[in-house]
Amino acid sequence: MTVRLPVFPLATVLFPGLVLPLHIFEERYRALVRHLVGLPEGAPREFGVVAIRSGWEVAPGSGRITPGGGEVTLHEVGCTAELRQVTELADGGFDIVTVGRRRFRVAEVDPHAAPYLTAEVQWLPEPTGPDEAASLLAARVIAVFRQYLGLIRVETGQLTEQLPEDPTVLSHLVAATAALTVADRQRLLAIDDTAARLRAELTLLNREAALLRQVRAVPVPLAELATAPPAPN
Repeated sequence: MTVRLPVFPLATVLFPGLVLPLHIFEERYRALVRHLVGLPEGAPREFGVVAIRSGWEVAPGSGRITPGGGEVTLHEVGCTAELRQVTELADGGFDIVTVGRRRFRVAEVDPHAAPYLTAEVQWLPEPTGPDEAASLLAARVIAVFRQYLGLIRVETGQLTEQLPEDPTVLSHLVAATAALTVADRQRLLAIDDTAARLRAELTLLNREAALLRQVRAVPVPLAELATAPPAPN
C-alpha cells in the first residue's frame, strides 16, 4: 500500500530523529510550507526528504545554472521531515526546523500534481522489539565511534557522554554524524535491519579511522567532509 507525500529533493540524507534546519526561498517550496502550516490541528505536518542521485534541483525559469546539468534523479529511499518550527521572513520565505521521522521507499514521483514534487511512497519497516545482536553491535560501534571522534575533534567528552544506548537511534546518529559521503549515508539509510546497519557502520568507521591515523590530520573542515547541504531551492 502506498501513500502520497510531498517530496523535497536535497543534496543530503536525513535520518529518523535527526534535526534538519532549512532556509526556504523558492516559491514552490514556500507553497509547500504554507500547505503544511494550513493543515488542521493534529494532522501530520511532514514531507519527504530524498537525496539527489544526479543533476540538481532547480525550478524551471529560475535562472539558476544546474551543476552537472541534466534532469534531476532521486534515490529510492528517503525519510520524512516533520515540521517543528516555522519563521516567516520579510521577503516571504521561511526558516524552518524539521526532525526526521520515518523512512520510506519512493514508488513513483509526480512533478505535476502540485506546485512542488509529490510521490507515491511505501513505508519501510522499523524494529519494534529488543534485538540481542543489535545490542552487542551497538556497544562495539560506540567504542569505535568514540575513537573516531577522538581523531577528528579536540574535545569529545560532551558528545561521547550523550551517545544513545538504543541501537536503532545510535545507528541513525552515527550515520548522520560521521564524515561520510552522501552515497555511504544513503546505503545506511536503505538498510532495514538495525544490526546490519551497525555492522556496516563498523566497517565504515574502521575505514575512516585508519585513514585518519595514517594522515594524522583532517585536511578540510569536518562540515565539508560531511558534504553539508547547500541552502535548498
